[in-house]
Amino acid sequence: MHFRRVFRITAKIKALTRNFVSRGSISEKRMEDSGTTKFVGAIDEGTSSARFIIYRAGSDVPICSHQLDVNSFYPKEGWVEQDPIEIYEVVKKCINVTMDEFQKKGKELKDLVAVGITNQRESSVVWDRDTGKPLYNAIIWLDNRTSVTVDQLVASIPNNSKNIEYLKPLCGLPLSPYFSALKLRWLRDNADSVRKAMDEGNAMFGTIDTWLIYNLTGGARNGGLHLTDVTNASRTMLMNIETLQWDRHLLDFFGLPNSILPDILSSSELYGYVKETKIQGVPITADLGDQQAALVGQQCLQRGQAKATYGTGCFLLYNTGPSVVHSTHGLLTTVGYQLGRNATPMYALEGSVAIAGVALKWLRENLGLFGSITQVEPMASMVDNSLDVYFVPAFSGLYAPYWNQEARGIICGLSEDTTSEHVVRATLESICFQVRDILESMRKDCGIPLTKLMVDGGMTINNLFLQLQSDLVGINVIKSKLPETTALGAALAAYKAVEPSFKIETELSKGVTRKTYTPTINDNERDVRYDKWKMAVERAIGWDAAVPPRSDYFQ
Repeated sequence: MHFRRVFRITAKIKALTRNFVSRGSISEKRMEDSGTTKFVGAIDEGTSSARFIIYRAGSDVPICSHQLDVNSFYPKEGWVEQDPIEIYEVVKKCINVTMDEFQKKGKELKDLVAVGITNQRESSVVWDRDTGKPLYNAIIWLDNRTSVTVDQLVASIPNNSKNIEYLKPLCGLPLSPYFSALKLRWLRDNADSVRKAMDEGNAMFGTIDTWLIYNLTGGARNGGLHLTDVTNASRTMLMNIETLQWDRHLLDFFGLPNSILPDILSSSELYGYVKETKIQGVPITADLGDQQAALVGQQCLQRGQAKATYGTGCFLLYNTGPSVVHSTHGLLTTVGYQLGRNATPMYALEGSVAIAGVALKWLRENLGLFGSITQVEPMASMVDNSLDVYFVPAFSGLYAPYWNQEARGIICGLSEDTTSEHVVRATLESICFQVRDILESMRKDCGIPLTKLMVDGGMTINNLFLQLQSDLVGINVIKSKLPETTALGAALAAYKAVEPSFKIETELSKGVTRKTYTPTINDNERDVRYDKWKMAVERAIGWDAAVPPRSDYFQ
């Protein structure tokens, strides 16, 4: 199955920043100018699109927004790239169009007191320190080209243990093509321009948030700032999960120089001031990876709360509070957020599903089972069940909790009675089963089963899907009032930096009503179907073997 077809649609600087203006003075200056009505902007740069949204400060009320698609390129099977310059130009256009609408509503630039950024994580950009121009296309998180790099690094682990979790005590992550360090190592090994710039100390690296901040604050010509936050840094495999600083041992393992790295700040503090676009002069006061931003936007700010975001992939985050919980069941340890320079960092366990919404796009684009995504729910509703059809959409391997890059997609249980409706329903169920895989691991790691799951993302408009999710995991599923909460989380964190007394968890949730889906099947039926799902996963992992291997997950 061709990956291209599957995803086609779809410390000097830190000192300088901290000498700018205190959070209090930002608040005093811009709030006085703004009167009583204040607004906060959020840049949300995702895998397939970017947008800019302006919210009434301290609320989930959007005032105006603009969204544009971002193109992806597939030079080879398994490779996914984007043009960093296009990403920035799309973001600028979204900002400018939104500001035009904002001003048509009678608002002024001075009414915008802050802006936050949230972004697709792990996607990596390297650019020239002198010119500010990219040295290679951005390698996107979905990209699987570094499989050979992973194998080479695993082979270099002492005692020939070949343990992909060798670095987890330091960074919380297993060795996987998913993370930025592998993409950086591949660039060093395979892109002459990148290797030369690294050797000469002239290369700068960043995830997409860093690239945007650098350009918005001036770029190479006007003193652009080279910064990131703890949540994005925690996805690189280069930051120590305990100290929240770049780790010398990790850099040495990957053979990467410290000179390429941005400074790490908290998720909510002054980063700098915008020097480009129609929001020139507005302070950037927040930066979070998209899934951590959704955790904040869903107000999962207490230990034991969890959310799932369904988009291109599906990402579950379970708040573990100030405790670093090292998973022994295939999950990632990540920073959830740090809402202030001196605030206590909050951690999370994360389970990542590579293929969620994009599986439906595959049914449409590759199999032609329907013409529009809006047909999915009525089509799947035409049958009462999937007729024992199980679809494992492992187009580029399996993420948590299996971490098997060799797995491939498989559809099991077909009979002459199978219809396209059964396959569509099985596809929805496949996402639900993958979520249960992750929730089972979270229960084993934390010892406390969840009683509810907060959900958001584009797929949550599908009511049948959310009912299936509740049925197949056996807990209440609670839908966000807003389908997209990533931008909201960035806006809330940005406002928190200029208004420290603002309490997200108490003030935002007043009067909020959310739709709840409760299980309608019994435990026995649920578990029988889940057992069959695990059988399908074993076959996806061992698709090219005479006898499918037993994954560690099944032990």
